[in-house]
Amino acid sequence: MTRGSSTASVLPFGDRGLVVEFADELSPEINGCVRALSRRLHDAPGVIEVVPTLRSLLLIIDPLTADRNRLAGTALQLLQNLLPDQDGAGRLIELPVVYGGNAGPDLADVAKMSGLTTREAIELHSRRDYQVLMLGFAPGFPYLGIVAAPLRSPRLSTPRTRVPAGSVGIADALTGVYPLSTPGGWRLIGRTPRVIYDPRQHDPILLRPGDHVRFVPVTSAVFPEIPLGSPDLVEPAGRPAMEVRDAGLYTTVQDLGRTGSRSLGLPSAGAMDPAALQLANLLVGNRPDAAAVECTAPGPVLRALDDVTIAVTGADLSASLDGRELQPWTPIAMRTGQTLSFGAPRRGMWAYVGIAGGIAVAAVLGSTATYVPGGLGGAGGRRLRAGDALGRGEGPRRLAASSSISLEIPVEEAAVRVLPGPQDGWFDSASRERFWQAAFSISVQSDRAGVRLNGPAVPARRVEMLSDGLLPGAVQVPEAGQPIVIMPDGPTTGGYPKPGVVASADLRIVAQARPGTRIRFVPATIEQAVDALRAWEETLRELYSE
Repeated sequence: MTRGSSTASVLPFGDRGLVVEFADELSPEINGCVRALSRRLHDAPGVIEVVPTLRSLLLIIDPLTADRNRLAGTALQLLQNLLPDQDGAGRLIELPVVYGGNAGPDLADVAKMSGLTTREAIELHSRRDYQVLMLGFAPGFPYLGIVAAPLRSPRLSTPRTRVPAGSVGIADALTGVYPLSTPGGWRLIGRTPRVIYDPRQHDPILLRPGDHVRFVPVTSAVFPEIPLGSPDLVEPAGRPAMEVRDAGLYTTVQDLGRTGSRSLGLPSAGAMDPAALQLANLLVGNRPDAAAVECTAPGPVLRALDDVTIAVTGADLSASLDGRELQPWTPIAMRTGQTLSFGAPRRGMWAYVGIAGGIAVAAVLGSTATYVPGGLGGAGGRRLRAGDALGRGEGPRRLAASSSISLEIPVEEAAVRVLPGPQDGWFDSASRERFWQAAFSISVQSDRAGVRLNGPAVPARRVEMLSDGLLPGAVQVPEAGQPIVIMPDGPTTGGYPKPGVVASADLRIVAQARPGTRIRFVPATIEQAVDALRAWEETLRELYSE
């Protein structure tokens, strides 16, 4: 048995995940065991995806078919004789780096804290090859280890609001490269001109876990700007269907999200309320996973370029057709030249417009879902804007359902089922009592990445941890003790404890709760959560068979 496996345990992660957790330390040997186990379990029955992190492995499973107990037993059995991946495995990628100056504004401070000159710090940082221990935080962001002891520097006390793409940073024993211009708290010592994330490419992410990175000092470089989002979509793919006259606040093309990319740091994206999207597609005769328009208030104004059948589901945003109130949750014949618009929000946050035939946009990594922060998917990787034209596909069709159907949309208060999280034991009895009994209100600072909750603090006994895998529905608790529910655009890894995970069937309720809505967590079992998913799948089958 390896040192990494001797203390391993298998922890629950909601109804869609299991976590194999190794010793709580940053170690190349332990990380090698994580990657080795990842390869062995990649094709195990019921496993959809594996996400290796610094010292744990997240198994994303099919909740309706996976045998959790068998998977846990298989993982622990494999660990008995598991050898870590060898350091020589993986590719060697060289990254030229301009150190110091505007490219590395923190180099002098890092050198001073280390008792080195800047020249010595550069030589020490570039002397060794670093292994990609995991990808997370942002698409393609590599966590590289291990930094030489003298160079290890803490994160900034106040993170920068913008770190340029290509910036090379240090955080304690790790070094990394920012793939996008994002906020960040690592100490910046240089910048590479090599692009490690490019959403325009078929394979947008350069590095993989297990690869090695060699930093090569250079004196100057031209740093490219990678555009996120395409120009106006004036020529739609497929048959013309809709023209965007006014884009509204946040209108995108979404489907049920992508799978297989979380190990690369790329979130699933997809509909905030997947059930509402599925019903919008059902009502117009599409497959349940077809691409549709997702919007929030203020909503868009869409003009028909051809006769088309539509359905509006999800939040009640006062939809109207040519100024006359439109009946939601039912198929509507929209004639050429007619205009669909939205008014004051009455209930819920996210509405869906299903279009017969689906929206014709190219799939990226197996999905049409838009991930705006990464400029990926949907209509050119961005929000829709005025002047865009949307085409409809010619996929499998059936007659639209004629009966009206609808889903629960929370108004003032809602209860959601929550399963214990992998760090449930990190919270004392007082915090756990508040977590399960208090009413939390939805914060206005919520978005597609995470829903922030206001209420009594539920601090953990221990605040920070080595980053591990995340899934939508995970309830993270940062140092201040205010929970955050991870949503479809949320990060794939995180370093805060998780006392609970929202049942997948109920995550849409959190998504649809408007700011100020009170949310209560109700303890649930795996069996109850899976039964709820199975009941919804059966409902869909019955509706599609009518």
